[in-house]
This record gives sequence, structure tokens and C-alpha cells, in this order.
Amino acid sequence: MSTPRRIIPNAVPHLAGNEWKYVKECLDTNWVSSAGPFVDRFEREVARHVGVSHAVATVNGTAAIHVALLAAGVRPGDEVLVPAFTFVATANAVAYCGAHPVFLDSEDASWGLDPARVAEFLERECLVEAGHVVNRGTRRVVRALLPVHLYGHPCDLDPLLALARRYPMAVVEDSAEALGARYRGRAVGVDGLVGCLSFNGNKIITTGAGGMVLTRDEATAARVRRLTTQARGDAIEFVHDEIGFNYRLSNLHAALGVAQLEQLDSFVEDKRATAAFYQQALGRVDGVRPFVETAWARSTYWMASILLDERRCPDVPALIRGLNAGGIQARPLWRPLHLQPAFRAEPAGPVPVAERLYARGLSLPCSVGITPEERQDVVDAVVQQLR
Repeated sequence: MSTPRRIIPNAVPHLAGNEWKYVKECLDTNWVSSAGPFVDRFEREVARHVGVSHAVATVNGTAAIHVALLAAGVRPGDEVLVPAFTFVATANAVAYCGAHPVFLDSEDASWGLDPARVAEFLERECLVEAGHVVNRGTRRVVRALLPVHLYGHPCDLDPLLALARRYPMAVVEDSAEALGARYRGRAVGVDGLVGCLSFNGNKIITTGAGGMVLTRDEATAARVRRLTTQARGDAIEFVHDEIGFNYRLSNLHAALGVAQLEQLDSFVEDKRATAAFYQQALGRVDGVRPFVETAWARSTYWMASILLDERRCPDVPALIRGLNAGGIQARPLWRPLHLQPAFRAEPAGPVPVAERLYARGLSLPCSVGITPEERQDVVDAVVQQLR
């Protein structure tokens, strides 16, 4: 009988703390739905961890971005500035609001939204009228700026915040992939009007499915909480004076989140150790450039990624297929959103960096708990595929 092929997964949950204990408490006490002590506790502890006054749990990260945009005042027909190089959920949330994403390029250092490209768009394409930023070409209001802290690394946020002060827009931080990361010593997701987290199964901590909206503003937090609970306006009567959403996280999911958050610091160190191993081992390989954090950031390395020189690897998708066939679960980088069929009609500036990153990049297995032997197997497999 042949030995089954070993699979080294790309990123899977690591459940090594109080998860069983806290979930059992939910079952024992019959608090399993969207009310219960773990929901409140999870919100408090996440807020305390990142340093904001308010956190509102949601069913997933996409829902968090959706209600955050609504709370930031995004309306049907508005425009929101979005990096082309990100997961489709970022733009989907804009579309849920009836608004239009405008796709702009990333920069090489952080792979995040390029402040220079944002400034260029605002200076050349927009003007300020009656306190609103207006796109000259479309005559739509540019209501918000939606930077993404990508793959666990902060984007260069301060220049974007400065632009949002000069051109009055709300800043909504998509921090779905970056809980635990630091930007110039500050937690990500806390400097805009709102920030958003995801606790999907492959994120650095997981609730199975879940998200969170972060804010320092009490009125914004109240608005988000109202929207996520079907916009119910009366504690007794079922009165709903606007369209709301069934977006609240369950107590069961929150119990997982509390247990996972207790382990976040060790998870970050594990992720960083994996990235450091790949950087050292693959950084010596001709034609391979591992992604490395900038001097002004501390990355969680949610995904440990590399770029491949075209001369050394003319066909990156073929290399990814070869790795997966051998049990190494590599994955491509995000397909730029202006190339997504669902968003081809939306405006986009020149995005050469986003297109190059997508064409030349991939992410390697980086689960919390990956063993030293598995890391070496990943490196060996990449080198073998490059021969």
C-alpha cells in the first residue's frame, strides 16, 4: 500500500488554547446565538488590544467593510478610492453601498496603496466643491479612501491621512489581513474614522467566520451597531426605520475569538519566524525575491510571499501548479481588481505595479505551527521547481 502524499497547507487555523473550554461554556449555558457574554468580551478585548474605544463584531470581514463604509457616509453613486491590488471583498463592499470603486496603483515597498498615485489622481482628476471632493470626469462625489494593509503589512498610511485632510474624505482602513501589525509603532486599523478586521479561517486568528469594526468615535460605533442588528430602533417593539443587516457575530464564534486573541502575540512570532526562514533560505536563490517588511513597519506576515524574476521563472502559474501537485499549497497573489470581470466597467488608473506583483508573485505555506522540517521542504520544492 502506497504512503499518502503529505500536504503542507497554505494557512490553516491553529487551535491550541482555550477554544474547547470557551465553546463548551457557550453550549453549557445555552448562549449560542448573536447575544451572549463572549460577544461583548471579544469586542472589549479586541478594542483594548488595538487601542480604540469601540469595536463591533460582525459575521465576516466583508460585512465589516460594508457597514463601515455606510457609517462613513458612502452613498449610492459615490466613488471610493481603492487599491487595485487587493482581495475582491474590498471592492465588493463598495458595490454593496451602490458606490463605484476607483482602482489605483500600489507601491513596491509595502504593496499597499501608493500615496503618490492617490495624490496625482486627486490633483489631476478632482476638485473640492461645497466641502466635497468631486471627480471632474464623472461628477461623482469621492466620499472615502479605502487603503488596505495587505498580507499582514501596513500600507504607508500617514501620507494618505494627510491627503484625506486636504481633500475631505473619510478614511476606512481595510485591516482584514493585518491584526497585530504595527505602522510606525501604532496598531493598524485605528487611525481612520473606522478600521475593519477579518477572522476568517485562514487569518492570523480565527473565529471560523467573523469580522470587527474598530473606531474611536462613539456615534460611528452606535451607527455600526445599529446597522448590524437589522437597524432595530426600539428595545421592545420590532421597529425598523431604515434598511439594516443581520451582521452580528454569534457567541460561539466570539468564544473562539477570545481564545485565539489570547494567543495572538505567539502567533505573530511564529508567522515572522516562517517569513524569516524563507527570506534567508530563498533570498540566496537567483531570481527569487522574498517580500520583506519596510523600516517603518512591523508585519505579521499573514502570508509569506515571494516574487520571481521572469528570466528565472517565465511561467509563475505553472510553478504554482507544480508545487501544489507535490503537496506544497502555494497560492497566487491577488488578481488586480480592474482585471476582475465583475469590475471591468469601473474606472482605473494605470496600475503597472499591481499587474507586475500579480504576474510575478506567490505566497508559500505559512500556517501557525508549521514545523522547521516543513519550512525546509517548502524551500526545497521551490528550488526544485526552478531547475
